[in-house]
Amino acid sequence: MDWLNYHHLLYFFTVAREGGLAPAGKRLRLSQSALSGQIKRLEQQLDHPLFVKRGRKLEMTETGRMVYQYAEDIFGLGNELLDAVRGRGVGRVRRLKVGISDLVAKSLVRELLSPALADPTVVLTCYEDRFERLLLELANHEIDVVIAETPVPAGSGLRAFNHLLGESTLTLLAPPSLAPRLRARFPRGLDGAPVLLPLPDTVLRRELDAWFIAADVRPIVRAEAEDSALLKAFAADGMGAVFVPSVIAGAVGERYGLVTVREVPELRERYYAISAERRLTHPAVIAIRAAARSQLFS
Repeated sequence: MDWLNYHHLLYFFTVAREGGLAPAGKRLRLSQSALSGQIKRLEQQLDHPLFVKRGRKLEMTETGRMVYQYAEDIFGLGNELLDAVRGRGVGRVRRLKVGISDLVAKSLVRELLSPALADPTVVLTCYEDRFERLLLELANHEIDVVIAETPVPAGSGLRAFNHLLGESTLTLLAPPSLAPRLRARFPRGLDGAPVLLPLPDTVLRRELDAWFIAADVRPIVRAEAEDSALLKAFAADGMGAVFVPSVIAGAVGERYGLVTVREVPELRERYYAISAERRLTHPAVIAIRAAARSQLFS
């Protein structure tokens, strides 16, 4: 049987976590040359490079990132074992690694993940990235589930399954100085009005553009961004109006000092939990879906 050398794995994990050989050497009380040699042995055993040198820095390769994820789980479980034996544990801890599409509103993400956050036996790790990148990480089993505003497209070639969490209409929020004008002649008041929108290559932006055409209005686009939180911050500064999911419109308005112009029933956004298995099996993900359907989007 080919046994993994966990000392070598620990050295690699520490170098990756500390950001280089020098800081890792100080923590482990080993020389940089000794650390480098031990990591080379691990690379030889795995038959893959784990680091690549970029100038003076070491960066993990794709294989290195995958090994790091496994090492994080392995050493995390070791710490949990010690805590359980010493009577400090809260029970068997379940880890949940969630990939979050950068287009999903952070306030909504917080609501969706609340069942996992409320469970003391769940350790939650969140990664935010572009949808396409997250799907690849899901396919490589680097994360457990993806939260996104769009389903996996048919014919993608990826083994991934869509689980609908729910849908919400959109509500237009605006700075107090702009809201009266927009309310008075909605949606005509949007013609020539400043708005803040997602990027053109997104599903939501295409739906908004189609709705503008149907309403025969041409708003002035003051800013475009991937990050919905950035658009809300711009709106708070008075730059323009912004569309948000109606289920969180009240909370967003209160946080950013924005007021409601109008809910738009014609505009809807769906939200999905995307997994690598046809049926959800992780208890925390099942709880997230159940709460979303029965409470948040009911």
